[in-house]
Amino acid sequence: MTFEEAHELIKQTLPEKRYIHTLGVVETAERLADQYGENIEQARLAAMLHDYAKYFDTEKMRQVVIDEGLDPNLLQYGDELLHAPVGAVLLARQYDLDPHVLSAIRNHTTGEPGMSRLDQILFVADAIEPNRNYPGVDRLRTEAEQSLEAAVVATLRQTIEFLLKKSVRIFPLTIDTYNDFVNTP
Repeated sequence: MTFEEAHELIKQTLPEKRYIHTLGVVETAERLADQYGENIEQARLAAMLHDYAKYFDTEKMRQVVIDEGLDPNLLQYGDELLHAPVGAVLLARQYDLDPHVLSAIRNHTTGEPGMSRLDQILFVADAIEPNRNYPGVDRLRTEAEQSLEAAVVATLRQTIEFLLKKSVRIFPLTIDTYNDFVNTP
């Protein structure tokens, strides 16, 4: 799949506000990939496709989790997490995409211990793209300019603190990812 094909697919799939967010993620991922020496085309493609399944029917996404043998814990947490792994599965079924691109899409919401550089770029770009406006986003943007790994940790910390304040359960993979990054020398 070319970037142009992905762009057309997403333009037809997402509502306007999410499409604008996606364009911001593409811009940010491209910049971070350039800054940190990652494949820019892969970063752009992963960013364009990252929210492919965001507005798919929840029950259908839950069924994909079951049918594909994805982590069953996904069904125990907020449905907000489903679109990343389900989107990666559905895109892999329908298109010839690089496994690195699919990994970045799969991991952009929860993270994963040992995330690749491309995974990290999409994870951070999704959180700091120019249209994001929430307390702490400017600090995350500054971290991303200094160190990609520090930005991943700061983004994970921000997410975990946000979920703690809401008194909701935190997906174990997110905690595992945080622990992996803070334990890495």
